[in-house]
Amino acid sequence: MDDNKHPDWEGKAYAFFRHTDCEYFPCHAGVDPEDFNCLFCYCPLYFLGERCGGNFTYTKTGVKNCVGCTVPHERGNFGRITAILRANLDKAGRDGGK
Repeated sequence: MDDNKHPDWEGKAYAFFRHTDCEYFPCHAGVDPEDFNCLFCYCPLYFLGERCGGNFTYTKTGVKNCVGCTVPHERGNFGRITAILRANLDKAGRDGGK
C-alpha cells in the first residue's frame, strides 16, 4: 500500500463511534478514551472462537472471556475487523459454513 494513501474508511463517521454517556465507558482498560471505539460494543468476531485474532481466554466452564481484548475498541481497527468478517463470511459462503 502507498504510504501516502489512507484506507477509504479512515476519517469516516461510520468507522468510529464513542458513547461516553454509557455507564460502562470505557469498558476495557488500555485504550485512550479519545480513541475508544464503541462501534463494535459486542464484538462481531466472538463467533470465530480462537480464529478471532484477539487477546482472550476461556473460563473454566468454556466461556470465551474477552475482558483483556481491546481489538474492536481501537480506533484504527475498523479495517481489520471488517476484513476478518469478510474473509470468514466468504469462506462460509463457499463451504456452506462448515
